[in-house]
Amino acid sequence: MAATSRDETALVAAARGGDERAFVQLTAAHRGALHAHCYRLLGSVHDADDALQETLLRAWRGFDRFEPRAPLLAWLYRIATNVCLRMLERRARTPVAVDAHLEPYPDDAWSTATAEVDGPPAAIERREAIGLAFIAAVQLLPPKQRVVLVLRDVLDWSAREVADLLDDSVAAVNSALQRARARLGAERAVGSLGRVHAPTDAPAEAAVMRRFQDAWDAVDIDGLVALLADDALLRMPPEAVSIAGAAEVGRFFATAPMDGRLDRIRLRPARANGQPALAAYAEDDRTGAHRAYGLMVFAIAGDRIAGITGFPDRPDLFERLGLPVAL
Repeated sequence: MAATSRDETALVAAARGGDERAFVQLTAAHRGALHAHCYRLLGSVHDADDALQETLLRAWRGFDRFEPRAPLLAWLYRIATNVCLRMLERRARTPVAVDAHLEPYPDDAWSTATAEVDGPPAAIERREAIGLAFIAAVQLLPPKQRVVLVLRDVLDWSAREVADLLDDSVAAVNSALQRARARLGAERAVGSLGRVHAPTDAPAEAAVMRRFQDAWDAVDIDGLVALLADDALLRMPPEAVSIAGAAEVGRFFATAPMDGRLDRIRLRPARANGQPALAAYAEDDRTGAHRAYGLMVFAIAGDRIAGITGFPDRPDLFERLGLPVAL
């Protein structure tokens, strides 16, 4: 059970005195926001799990240093950010593709996280700040720039607050923010890591997804291509697969998934990162059962599909999104 404003003071006192149950109750309401913060910085749900656990462990061990005058969530964010910075430093020792760790994030978890954050709703709930293209682009940034961008532009921290966390100057923070914004602006213009999800409205989004499923079930490649923007992009991180152009994406669907036998792949609606998604279940040659095959996350521009990010052979993602691994 989460703490209320009425009993928070008592819980803080108890936790500072060594009451672990009080600490768990006190921090319960903030875990979703902390997990989402770690995910933004790390791009991986599994790494965010590890970062959250390490954050809470460090917070518990150092809770006697928490000053109740400051907001608890801000204190926890500081710890989580430092944990993520250490993880990013360890990653840098083994160079991999920029989006090697990228994973989709369940919509339900985003909703919970944004409801828990003590910050401006306009900043926290901005569509781009939870979109898969934004998360992928953030992975381009060096650790310090990544932290500065997320704290300043997503959580609306002041430059002074960020400087204090990083033990740096306000001028250095502002400079890092400028460089980070410029890098993301350049990536947004190119869109090599994905397209921004900006449908006309919810009904238009639903209509596009319904037509995509109908065309897929009918193995209507021309129908699928007609739904794609001319410069549509299909990616499948961490594989080095990047297919650009409606015709090329259509050719991929006609030949690659189950050798183009789309009728052997059933689709089920899902959502991730504030975007529509489809879970694909492929028919087993031996048993005829349909099992988790891959997840597609869609970015819609107006009433056309601008981008598809695929995550093949990841049954764990199905479980994370609350989807069955078999039909």
